[in-house]
This record gives sequence, structure tokens and C-alpha cells, in this order.
Amino acid sequence: MDKITLARIALLHPLLREQAFKIYQKACLALKGRARLRFSWTLRTFKEQSTLYAQGRTKPGKIVTKAKAGLSFHNYGLAIDICLIIDGKEASWDDLKDFDQDGIADWMEVVEIFKSYGWSWGGDFQSISDKPHFQKTFGYKEEDLLILFNSGAVDENGYVKIAA
Repeated sequence: MDKITLARIALLHPLLREQAFKIYQKACLALKGRARLRFSWTLRTFKEQSTLYAQGRTKPGKIVTKAKAGLSFHNYGLAIDICLIIDGKEASWDDLKDFDQDGIADWMEVVEIFKSYGWSWGGDFQSISDKPHFQKTFGYKEEDLLILFNSGAVDENGYVKIAA
């Protein structure tokens, strides 16, 4: 098991940690070739979100997010970005490659596992394709979560209190 992924699972909203771990375990069993799943990002602080949002706008680099701080599901621990680690070294975002040669692209094997647990996949989004992204929002919109956060409806660890 990937220690980085396990540490990132621990950062997710408490309502999602157990399920994310099950998804990760299932993906580990499904990917039998050179590729391994890594959760490249889970919880993102408002400060981290602001830094990413500035990239390509007020700071050098390519634009990587449309979401300002407080308006990303990552800010509430309700989203996961993934990559595949090839041969334990190289990160890949290739959604077509079948590294384990079982007739199904490894990326799509992971997508199907997430979907089987009711997660939304960024590759299905209408406004933007975000293939590394998965989210489980419990019916909340980012704006709703920001209102809850700003009103102090958070637990002792700072996670927004949501009804699952």
C-alpha cells in the first residue's frame, strides 16, 4: 500500500475516510500490472486553493483550477485527485493505457470503482473535463459548504458538519 495515499485518506472528511480506503483497496486488487493508484490530492486548505487559483492569473504557470478558496470540494475533504504510479517511480495521467493488459484501461478501472461507491467523476463533468478528480458531496454545493464553514458549523477538527 502507498503510504502517501494512506496519509491523504486520513485528511478526507471523516464521513469519507472508510469508503475511500475501501476504494483504494479495491483498486489495488484490480490493478495487477505496472500501475498503482495514488491519491495525489485530497483535502486542500483555503490557502493552498488560493495559491493554485493565482497560478496562471497573478502568478506564473498554467491555470489549473477555476475554483477560488472555499469554492472547491477539496477545501472540505470531499474530493480526491488521482494519478497512476508506474513501476513505483513515474506519475501518469494516461486514461487510455492498459498497463496490466487485461483489456481495460487501468484509469477506467479506477473510475468504475469510484462510481460503484456513488462518487462523481470529473471526466463526466459538463463544464470542464477533470479526469483525475472524484467527489462525493452528499448533495451539497460548494457555496453551501462555505456558508456552513463561515457560520462555524464545523467539528473539533475543522471539518464542516454535514448530514450524510
